[in-house]
Amino acid sequence: MVSFQEVVDATAKALVQASTTFSDDQMGAYKLAMQNESSTKTKWVLEQIIKNAEVAASVKLPLCDDTGIPHVFVRIGEMAQAPGYLFSGITEGIKLGLKQLPGRPMAVKGSGLDLLGQTQGMYEDGSMLAHAPISVKTQPGSNIDITVLMLGGGPEIRGKTYRVFHKHEGINVIKEVAEWAAENAAKLGCTPTVPLVGIGRTQYEAASLMLEAMVEADFSKQSEEEKMITAIVNETKVGGLGLGGETTALAAFLKIGPQRASGVRIVSLRLGCCFDPRKSTVTLN
Repeated sequence: MVSFQEVVDATAKALVQASTTFSDDQMGAYKLAMQNESSTKTKWVLEQIIKNAEVAASVKLPLCDDTGIPHVFVRIGEMAQAPGYLFSGITEGIKLGLKQLPGRPMAVKGSGLDLLGQTQGMYEDGSMLAHAPISVKTQPGSNIDITVLMLGGGPEIRGKTYRVFHKHEGINVIKEVAEWAAENAAKLGCTPTVPLVGIGRTQYEAASLMLEAMVEADFSKQSEEEKMITAIVNETKVGGLGLGGETTALAAFLKIGPQRASGVRIVSLRLGCCFDPRKSTVTLN
């Protein structure tokens, strides 16, 4: 069984890795987009994003000044022996990772209305930032996988969770979501965007599926529906940082969950920024 300190160290490692390093498929997608981009301005933007990622990875500094809110996903093997201190170890690991990164000070002091109004100011210590509720699922085998996602604030402003009428054609749902993304791409600022979509039966389920789409994201694998969302957003010609060009969306990731007998589908869209999804997984065995 893993020790408490092993859980702490593994979680901290995942947070730092997620915050500082593009995955190989993500870097590959950027290099391919830069090759195919005809706009000199957006080609320059893509080149700067790649250089930024290379420097961030080499010196282990954040990819973005908005270092993000930690979201943790735990997948416990059906044959695993999960220690009772697993979740307290994860919480301590998040604090350690935010110190090592370091995370930008974003934690607000107080409670209730003081939190909402930010009337008591903020903590200077970036490690005071609490992680979001932990998502837990089982998986085959005996390993415990811990995935850390770092979610910045800009995409939260442009995101949307709402109903879509399917009209007995599933493609209608996909098209409307793509139109949401296209409509807000120019307002995001930090394009190219990565639209992230979850479709479920409730707002909670849809948002959870959207986050799972981030966890499972692989830029080298795109479904036809994901390609459609990407294409519709790219038709806007917003380009990198709004400078015009073919690459407004780098890719899109979609996860469809169970559905209920109803005329509507509940959709959650996160209009991810140019660094999304910032994620990393560590395995305990």
